Amino acid sequence: MRIGIFVVTEGTTLRAMTDQVDGAARAGLDSAYFAQLTAWDALTVLTLVGQRVPDIELGTSVVQTYPRHPLALAGQALTAQAAIGNRLVLGVGPSHPSIIEGGFGYSYERPARHVREYLGALRPLLRGEQVDYRGETLAASGRVEVPGAAPPPVLISALGPVMLRLAGELADGTVTVWATPETIGEHVVPAITKAARAAGRPAPRVVASLLAGVTARPEELRGELAARLGAAGEQPSYRALLDRQGTPGVADTIAVGDEDAVAGVVRRYAEAAPPSCWSTRSATTRNGPGRST
Repeated sequence: MRIGIFVVTEGTTLRAMTDQVDGAARAGLDSAYFAQLTAWDALTVLTLVGQRVPDIELGTSVVQTYPRHPLALAGQALTAQAAIGNRLVLGVGPSHPSIIEGGFGYSYERPARHVREYLGALRPLLRGEQVDYRGETLAASGRVEVPGAAPPPVLISALGPVMLRLAGELADGTVTVWATPETIGEHVVPAITKAARAAGRPAPRVVASLLAGVTARPEELRGELAARLGAAGEQPSYRALLDRQGTPGVADTIAVGDEDAVAGVVRRYAEAAPPSCWSTRSATTRNGPGRST
């Protein structure tokens, strides 16, 4: 299992994100994944950080598909790939109805069909191939050429059975969030591995997001995080996951406590799946200045 960090791009500076990734690389961590929210553009930030921090793997978690045409995303991703020396892992996903319909004004109808067709156009474009794709939800015609850029691995955000099947069949793996070790071991890995095997593809990667806090006040910190993040649990795909695994809210999936307690949760993730599947990232929260941790 490899361990990395999750870089939240909202409410921070480019310098702070660069320092965070540099610190992770110096500490021997394997990767840094960047959120795509409503502030910094993840691929642009990743490219700039990669110019300053060598060696560590850099990924997106995740770039929304609906507002980015496959030709546009392929060009941006391959540009980033060339600029950082082929260290990119491209995580993409359909996001949520409230964001795509409420924010961008696009229809969120048939997201699984959309992702299937999106990958059908994106993957050959990333390989530098000429594409003339006509689907039910999108069309793409053209080619993207970026010398020196290798096709990056593509992961999709997948939690439910249909999306996990797509991740195994058409992508290189999945990015999960709010999933417990038991869900990873009993639901995610079997489903995605079965789909990859049936499609004749290599063993897929699993990037599991774990929000962790090393603290002497675990219940207080969990309550703070529940207040800040609890609304995420109302997104349909997250609500279905939480109900399936019996966790009332997203805060119930967070690892908080002393170092041994947090390390124990990480070990449970490591034991939940074969080593070939694993690429783990975590976001660590510590108490503020003047408080014990």
